[in-house]
Amino acid sequence: MKKNKLTLFIFIALIAGIALGYILNVNSIDVYNQNILTADAKVKSIEVSIAKSTDTTTTAFTQLKADKKANSKIKRENEEIREKKLEYFTLLSDIFLRLIKMIVAPLVFTTLVVGVAKVGDIKAVGRIGGKTLGWFLAMSLMSLVLGLILVNLFEPGKHMKLTLPDQLVNTGIQKASMSVKDFIAHVFPKSIAESMATNEILQIVVFSLFFGVATAAIGDLGQVVIKAFDAIAHVILKMTGYVMNFAPLAVFGAMTAIVAKQGLNVLNTYAIFIGEFYFGLAILWAMLIFLGFLILKKRVFRLVNDMKEPAILAFSTASSEAAYPKTMMLLERFGCKDKIVSFVLPLGYSFNLDGSMMYMTFASLFIAQAYGIHLGFEQQISMLLILMLTSKGIAGVPRASLVVIAGTIASFNIPEAGLALLIGIDPLLDMGRSATNVVGNSIATAVVSKWEGELKEG
Repeated sequence: MKKNKLTLFIFIALIAGIALGYILNVNSIDVYNQNILTADAKVKSIEVSIAKSTDTTTTAFTQLKADKKANSKIKRENEEIREKKLEYFTLLSDIFLRLIKMIVAPLVFTTLVVGVAKVGDIKAVGRIGGKTLGWFLAMSLMSLVLGLILVNLFEPGKHMKLTLPDQLVNTGIQKASMSVKDFIAHVFPKSIAESMATNEILQIVVFSLFFGVATAAIGDLGQVVIKAFDAIAHVILKMTGYVMNFAPLAVFGAMTAIVAKQGLNVLNTYAIFIGEFYFGLAILWAMLIFLGFLILKKRVFRLVNDMKEPAILAFSTASSEAAYPKTMMLLERFGCKDKIVSFVLPLGYSFNLDGSMMYMTFASLFIAQAYGIHLGFEQQISMLLILMLTSKGIAGVPRASLVVIAGTIASFNIPEAGLALLIGIDPLLDMGRSATNVVGNSIATAVVSKWEGELKEG
């Protein structure tokens, strides 16, 4: 009953946030948005003129620099006013996300150590890990290919006829230039304290695996550690219950702020892209549920139904991390063994972001289409493989999908400035990606539990 009440409150907060955000946008925030857009357009136009200038000593060049500075100041001042008016709404979601981040690292560490120690030998850990990564690889590939097929089928970049940003415009997004060597080096922590402080889930997983195997290897002495960590994990899960009571407030604040900033006009301009992307996510959900059905049978429908609350939470806050503790609790309630959940779920947050995967191919080719750049079949497959690699190394990076896309499209001579087409609507798209990531990881955990014979009736 309590679980259903919380889900209801989160849903009510979602609707209330959208309604209040729209009212604020129309009556208060839109004037600042218009000032920001006007100033930003002028800055980009001036940047292009400056980049094309050959003589930097002329009065005209000096005037361009002064105009750029003046318009940048106007943009910054209006952004500050807008943020000031919405700061109490963003504060609600920021506090909640901070509380979640406070919980995630110790929760992953304690539950995974206990889980691995209970598994016992390194062979069993390797077997579970192999099945998990095999499923993740297949799902990532499926998501990327789906995005590739849909963007070629719909061709939103051609049909939307958007005004293109000049190729010299700087989007301010750093490129992901992580090589295989960099990724492998990044996986292994140089300090577990640093990894915990920065919520580097993959590094925490590696340390926990070593710690858990070593704990099991020392026999009876290790039982003291297992009992202590098991107790700590239960304390943190109890804390999670307290933190989740603030979820409706966080959802209300996040939705109010995003709708107030974006307005509903953005839905008109980008209706084709947003509609086709969310249609693609619906197909991806159907495929994930179908594959889950092949292994879990009818229980997959109950699983998806059970994941309503974390999925709505992830959608509202545009953060799959926000839903992590609740997802873990609900998976164990569903019947997944705690040692499997604590092993598979953290890995999923680095290797199995299905919604983000689909978006990367969809968005990359959308930008190419918008600029009229044709990529052949071989080039598209190459892009898919590059995205497959680079996306695995930057889990937890803010705007991770855009960062990966920025690094990938540069390899195919697609203007990085094209990302400016997506920056404005990325928060709206991130909401769908985050909810999909939660569902994908939940199904993956249940599937691995079934394969290991560790899935019981919840």
